[in-house]
Amino acid sequence: MSRLVMKFGGTSVATVDRIKNVARHVKREVEAGYQVAVVVSAMSGKTNELVAWCKEAAPFHDQAEYDAVVASGEQVTAGLLAVVLNSMGLKARSWQGWQIPILTDDAHSVARIADIPSANLDAAFADGQVAVISGFQGVHQATGRITTLGRGGSDTSAVAIAAAIHAERCDIYTDVDGVYTTDPRVVPKAKRLDKVGFEEMLEMASLGSKVLQVRSVELSMIHGVRTYVRSSFDDPDNPQTGTLICDEEEIVEKQVVTGIAFSKDEAQVSIRAVADKPGVAAAIFGPLADANINVDMIVQNVSSDGATTDITFTCPGADLERAQRVLMDARPTVGFKALETASDVVKVSCIGVGMRSHAGVAAKAFKALAEKGINIRAITTSEIKFSVLIDAAYTELAARTLHSLYGLDKAG
Repeated sequence: MSRLVMKFGGTSVATVDRIKNVARHVKREVEAGYQVAVVVSAMSGKTNELVAWCKEAAPFHDQAEYDAVVASGEQVTAGLLAVVLNSMGLKARSWQGWQIPILTDDAHSVARIADIPSANLDAAFADGQVAVISGFQGVHQATGRITTLGRGGSDTSAVAIAAAIHAERCDIYTDVDGVYTTDPRVVPKAKRLDKVGFEEMLEMASLGSKVLQVRSVELSMIHGVRTYVRSSFDDPDNPQTGTLICDEEEIVEKQVVTGIAFSKDEAQVSIRAVADKPGVAAAIFGPLADANINVDMIVQNVSSDGATTDITFTCPGADLERAQRVLMDARPTVGFKALETASDVVKVSCIGVGMRSHAGVAAKAFKALAEKGINIRAITTSEIKFSVLIDAAYTELAARTLHSLYGLDKAG
């Protein structure tokens, strides 16, 4: 029998009534002949509540105990869904991460999956069971302690389990009916995509699209797991197919630009009058890397006097204060004159594998944005995407302009 992994996010299991609706989706696939593993998140809002309790108990808490607390949210959901499925006449049981086991490293709260032996799940399927699995969690093999995979980790759990059990596909159910060309709340003409390549989805996820967690897309691409994004709010008896995340070879008609993503959680840092000599960049970005601050766009001005230059970069807005502290600590070594920051910025990105074979794609965007009076603060490019940093006030105008420019208003 073919195997299927179904994952349901927090809004999909927010209440017992919604869990009952999820059970109907599961029953449909079981009756279609699949051996089903279901991965669930905590009920909407519960993880935030558990995190707040940890902070209230002690602002600087032990991360291993933090994992023990926050992992309980998924345990509740898994148990409730198994209860409902059994009441519907299906044979189901709940599984915690350590029972499968989902083996991880010991980086508590941000653990990475090392291995998932499939023997226990194989036995469950052979017994005709639906395996209802707590997402977001695993266990460190050496210590036996519960670990969690970071926010969005249930997506990662689902894809990793699909790879481990050689599932035909992994269906990620959420509160949207697929992947759109951009955020439809910002651009009403945004269209749902039938298919998106792994590489494009990885870029979209890392550049601001909230549909899938980045690590889950990485795993899908590495293991070739065909993944659908679907809506749990569809009628379980007549669901839509959603968007397929797949290998680029499966996509016959490729757009030059597939989607527009934007990230508002950005901050700009400018270091003025830095000595223009070898080793200065390492003295700036080395300490930032040691502090686990992710730096994205980097712009260095050409030195006019041969002595000093300016360096500008972006980092997540949440890390701005820490970045400032790190740089001020490094000031005696770096020797810059001034440090300037801005948090009212947004990164807008255009993604598409078609860029590989089309010249001038970015140039068209720069011209279109200039015609709208939108100033570009910084630019970064790769083989299948380019990003611009602009003032946050122009987010919607930029997204709509680029969406129309590349014909996405008419995308299928």
